[in-house]
Amino acid sequence: MGESKGYIQIHISGKEGIHELTPANYDIRQLREMLENVEDLLSLDGKNKQRPIVSYEILEGSVIHRFVTTLQMVAQFGAVLSLVSQTNTLDGLDLPTATAFENIQKIAKARNYSFEFSTSLNPSETEPPLTISSYTNFKRREKLWADGEFYFYGSVINAGGKKDANIHLDVKGVGLLTIASPREYLKNQEKNLLYHECGVRVRGRQNIETGEIDFKSLVLLELVDYSPKFDENYLNSLIDNAYPRLKDIDPVQWINEVRRGG
Repeated sequence: MGESKGYIQIHISGKEGIHELTPANYDIRQLREMLENVEDLLSLDGKNKQRPIVSYEILEGSVIHRFVTTLQMVAQFGAVLSLVSQTNTLDGLDLPTATAFENIQKIAKARNYSFEFSTSLNPSETEPPLTISSYTNFKRREKLWADGEFYFYGSVINAGGKKDANIHLDVKGVGLLTIASPREYLKNQEKNLLYHECGVRVRGRQNIETGEIDFKSLVLLELVDYSPKFDENYLNSLIDNAYPRLKDIDPVQWINEVRRGG
């Protein structure tokens, strides 16, 4: 006997020009955009976890997106809807899920659409668990996010791009990162980067409460030669360079200040 199924539903109402929105005038570009956002909405267990199969159908009235999947995932998403509705914020969500809700909020304002979210476990049409419209303002609080610099090490799977230059770095334990890269910087690299093991120093955004990194914000600052072998001379040179700036710091006092700040 197969696993029990349920569905997640997004009911979109609005107009295309002077006509009411229907599947007949709902453009494939909007459909692709919605499917991409929903895939991120359902990344509830992190980007590296295997999610169950999600099937799809589009229905009349005005446009209804219905996603059929396991009852467990339906229940998980229902809990997300309740959290967002009750707190009226996206701050407690995983980054991909929060970003997808933000994208849908932008669409609602740009096209004057209303998005009503519901599930088969809570199918109320009179009071849907969550509604996003041009009158709502769901977004993450900016003060929770700060710019930072990060180092990643992995294998370059791709580099370049006709429109937006970037590198694709396969990082163990993280996955494939797309890092925006200055075109001239890539052009001036003397050696072929493809399948080259290297480190990267990047700029990006990080949540100051959870430590979560916004992987879609990464911008390349420089490539770093990577050798997994321990280099004692290199370590000693770093210590020598840092010593003049650290020699007047009391380590006990510094540790106590860090602990109080945390």
